[in-house]
This record gives sequence, structure tokens and C-alpha cells, in this order.
Amino acid sequence: MAVIVTGGARGIGRATAERLARLGASVAVGDLDADLAASVAAPFGDRVVGARLDVTDPDSWRDFLAAVGDLGPWDALINNAGIMPLGSLLKEPHQLTRTIFDVNVFGVINGTKAVAPGMIDRGHGHIVNVASAVGRLAVANGATYSASKFAVVGFSEAMRAELAPAGVDVTLILPTVVRTELSAGIPAARGVKSVSAEDVAKVIELALRKPRAELWVPRWVQGPTKVTQALPRRVAAVLDRLSDAGKVLSQADPAARRAYEERARRGAREET
Repeated sequence: MAVIVTGGARGIGRATAERLARLGASVAVGDLDADLAASVAAPFGDRVVGARLDVTDPDSWRDFLAAVGDLGPWDALINNAGIMPLGSLLKEPHQLTRTIFDVNVFGVINGTKAVAPGMIDRGHGHIVNVASAVGRLAVANGATYSASKFAVVGFSEAMRAELAPAGVDVTLILPTVVRTELSAGIPAARGVKSVSAEDVAKVIELALRKPRAELWVPRWVQGPTKVTQALPRRVAAVLDRLSDAGKVLSQADPAARRAYEERARRGAREET
């Protein structure tokens, strides 16, 4: 199997790339940090290659695919790259708002446009889009991030219908709080333990082995969430207060998030 993993130098992407590589897959690790991507690939020899990839730029996708093309043709694309700056929307700089959508939404769209045509030509392939639980259940202090992940949910469902006749599967992955730099300082909702990047990587592997439309991490959260969404809004609001789910982003520890937030915001300024 030959797989592309975006945002593959850190967090969920790194755990996924390394897990698939250990299982014998050929893996192309794409990341803005080309040196870090190369360091992820290095232990696995020629089967794994790291290269620079700016998912927001279609030209960068073209260059990336040319750089890692010897590993193809591609059986799977893991659209994982994403950023999560938090805070009040009313205090969020305009460029940061745009960057969140550029990375989280257009990154997925650009990747699909770049890789899916080859899958269609061969009559098989699998696209896995890593979204977030807040792509189904929005919470305060992450409005733009939530909106971007809602967009990924809708895009994934539409592309699943569009690509199915060509033999291409689309899976949506919805993690809760994952213990990575991106979610530093964010508490888990009451009754829901945080998960590791490796936990998410295991679910992505499961999806590749047996395609599913939607998988949550942890997987048991999907059932209660679907039930809650079907309840009257007033009842759902009571359950939300009992679980504190709607407050998890508002309760994030600014000190614990400082390094990540500065890096995410620096990236937005650099694109201005």
C-alpha cells in the first residue's frame, strides 16, 4: 500500500505515518517543516519519504507529488494537516481566520483534487479526512475552527457520494481531545478521557483495512453524540452543562498553549 499523510511531521500525522510504515506501507510524509518530515521518514529507508508540502497551495501539491512520485501510485490519502488557534472570534485577526480555513478546509480540498484523479483512473483508492468532534458539536471559543471542521464533514459526505461510483472510498475521522501540541492545555469533557495520537492512528489503520463512512476516537463517543443531536435543543443543553463539553475550549490553559498559539499565529502573519 502507498499512502500520503499530510501534516505528517507532528502529532496524529506522525503517529499515523510511523504506524503505517511499521506495517510495511510506503508512506509519503508531507509537512511545511521539510526537515522534520525527513526525520520522520529516515528510520524506514527508501519506503518512506518526507518532503515539504503547503496544503493550502495547489502548486505545492504538484511539487510534492513530483518529489515523492517514486512511491506511488497512491492507494490512500490521509488529509490530516490542520491548525487550531483558540479564542473569541471577535478578537481573532482576519488573517488568522483566513489561515484556519486555508489549512483546514482548502488543504483537504486541494489534496483531494491533486490525488483523487489518479485513484479514479485506477478504479480504487481511499481518502481519509481527519476532522474533529467539534465538526459535529460546536463549542465556544473555537468558532472558526469548529466551522472549518463542519466544512470538512460536509465535504467528506459529498465526496463520498461523488467518488463511490469510481471505487474510491472516503472516511471521516472525528477525534475528541487528542494529547498533542495542537490540543495543549485543553481539558477533556467530563466522562470522556483524552486520547493519544497513536489511538487515532489505530483507527485510521482500521479504516484503511475496512472502509467506514465515519469513525470517532474514542469510538464509543459516536453513539451518545448521535442520540444527543436527536434530542430537543433544551434537553441537549442540559446534558451539555452536565458534561461540560461546551466549555472545554473556553477552559483551555493559555500558558500551556502559548508555544502552539504563537507558532500558529506566526504562520498566519507570514502568509500576509
